[in-house]
Amino acid sequence: MEVFKSIANTSSSFFVICILLLFANAASEKTHYHDFVIQATPVKRLCKTSNAITVNGQYPGPTLEVNNGDTLVVNVVNNARYNVTIHWHGVRQMRTAWADGPEFITQCPIRPGKSYTYRFTIQGQEGTLWWHAHSSWLRATVYGALIIHPKEGGNYPFPKPKRETPILLGEWWNTNPIDVVRRATRTGAAPNVSDAYTINGQPGDLYKCSRQDTTIVHMDSGETNLLRVINAGLNQQLFFTVANHKLTVVGADANYVKPFTTSVLMLGPGQTTDVLIKADQTPSRYYMAARAYASAQGAPFDNTTTTAILEYNTASCSSNCTTTNPILPSLPAYNDTTTATAFTTKFRSPRKVEVPTEIDENLFITVGLGLENCPTGVPSSNCQGPNGTRFAASMNNVSFVLPSNFSLLQAHHQGIPGVFSTDFPAVPPVKFNYTGNVSRSLWQPIRGTKLYKLKYGARVQVVLQGTGIFTAENHPIHLHGYDFYIIAEGFGNFNPKTDTSKFNLVDPPLRNTASLPVNGWTVIRFVADNPGVWIMHCHLDVHITWGLAMAFLVENGVSELESLEAPPVDFPVC
Repeated sequence: MEVFKSIANTSSSFFVICILLLFANAASEKTHYHDFVIQATPVKRLCKTSNAITVNGQYPGPTLEVNNGDTLVVNVVNNARYNVTIHWHGVRQMRTAWADGPEFITQCPIRPGKSYTYRFTIQGQEGTLWWHAHSSWLRATVYGALIIHPKEGGNYPFPKPKRETPILLGEWWNTNPIDVVRRATRTGAAPNVSDAYTINGQPGDLYKCSRQDTTIVHMDSGETNLLRVINAGLNQQLFFTVANHKLTVVGADANYVKPFTTSVLMLGPGQTTDVLIKADQTPSRYYMAARAYASAQGAPFDNTTTTAILEYNTASCSSNCTTTNPILPSLPAYNDTTTATAFTTKFRSPRKVEVPTEIDENLFITVGLGLENCPTGVPSSNCQGPNGTRFAASMNNVSFVLPSNFSLLQAHHQGIPGVFSTDFPAVPPVKFNYTGNVSRSLWQPIRGTKLYKLKYGARVQVVLQGTGIFTAENHPIHLHGYDFYIIAEGFGNFNPKTDTSKFNLVDPPLRNTASLPVNGWTVIRFVADNPGVWIMHCHLDVHITWGLAMAFLVENGVSELESLEAPPVDFPVC
């Protein structure tokens, strides 16, 4: 009898402990409330004051800091003259696709004078993400960092640094970016490239009228700083480095990675990289610098260099350093694909991971540019692409067209017909030498709003294949609503008979944005465990403008916890 009493008491104690732990976890998870006011704000850069669209008058916008498990409630009020949405780049949005943000994909835009409140919970993610406008080219100035710390009481898998500093790389136009993209859309030609790159909103010492506002990062000798580097640029992959200092990579896209040391980073737009930097050099001032990795042969690009200053906090430096020029680092050549590839292929998960090995859906998707023939009756002024054409871009020869009366998620949820079809091809409609000289008969894509349907829980492999149509280029491919394992990449045409031997099914990195190599391929895998409509697109905004996108429709599972939540009551209407 005493034995049974002992077991009962033990069980009771265990139950109480479990309840207390649940309450403790619930107590440590906070809800953060923010107001984002979208507005025109005078911003002076490169000697000129422009009315830029900002959040709360800040450029870049406010940095949001949360812990893993916390909830964000962000009320967005649109006081600007453009439609706007906000995308929380890299947030999984489990069952909360209504809060993802891409215009006409998961929501209709927030019209001028209207508002919408985004509500979502961060689940199982730690590190650096970011938020940005996902409407036309507003993200040129509407963006900011989203920093996710470990749960309260949790630790980094590396010694805690003394400082943490967001480093947001951006692009600046001297003219209104919306006017730039509208002109390109009207003419069918490529848009004008940016006039400057920026670090935390400032171009830096190498640009006119910019020296006095250059971003300065302070460090004490011997201390370690966690730099949270974000490429928020619109249209350019960027190399980033710090003069005379090594960078230890510890995270990317809000996932920890097996640490490795490098002297240079390469980030495509959308990607984030967390690095540790130690102040172990002679106390002085050192430039941080970023400039283009331009992989498209013959395509124009902004060839300027942005800088910030790493400044040591010492008595000797404070009295002498301000009168000396910072040390300038050497950066790779603009077309240095070797350095870019050496960097992207170093990423590994910290330990063995559960990569899907049995595959339910195997897709092969070509990615690249194209040219549309000038439509009959359209004036030549609207066809200023090469040889009287209009630029286009596509996946599997489908140039993605956004709807305008409903969002795709709304149409799916409410069963509204005629907004989209679910016949996106799983393989290219025509096989060809993708990275060779492509016949001009293959340059013209078809236009359509085609989705690919996935059952809940499907194990998915996607081979992303770059093409040489018009010009080959490195494409940063971002999938909303998911992280995915990058299990291999290479150059040339993917060969399933030989290239599968290169698959890393042990410790591949988990990312939300993959760098598809110029004239090459990348293989990703994920499990479709998040219902909704999720766009996969090139994060070069000029390319998504031209249609380089597709979307997955992930069906609900069997239980409520496997199903999309109901739309919020203040959901924007078209």
